[in-house]
Amino acid sequence: MAEQSVWKGSPSQIVNLGIFVVCGLTFFLVVPIFIAFWYWLKTRSDVYEMTTERILHSTGVFSRNTDTLELYRVKDIHVDQPLFLRIFKRCNILLNTSDHTTPIFVLPAMPFGAGIQDHLRTHVEKRRDEKRVREVDLMGDNV
Repeated sequence: MAEQSVWKGSPSQIVNLGIFVVCGLTFFLVVPIFIAFWYWLKTRSDVYEMTTERILHSTGVFSRNTDTLELYRVKDIHVDQPLFLRIFKRCNILLNTSDHTTPIFVLPAMPFGAGIQDHLRTHVEKRRDEKRVREVDLMGDNV
């Protein structure tokens, strides 16, 4: 079966609220308007895409960098909802992975009601079955 896109999105602009407030209060200096616009553009161009096989994270306003995380490498999914994000119905999704370059992969300020974590779990398990990959943790004093 061909790889299909499951979900695509960006972090909420809520992550820039503090900067927007400061720039709004000092807008008469003109420069803060450009600073606020830059932060808005930077967050807007931060794109996450989940497919049936992997997660792609693209960043960059002028030049793009894309990081890829294979779904079968995800070991654990943790949803973090600090009060600030909870007010806006957002959450941080933290993925503990066996990937050496990104052992903890974070999807910041994602919509909580979107069920992203459920999609992730379903596709991680499906991909592990397809690749016949199992996670073995060796814990204890005798290791």
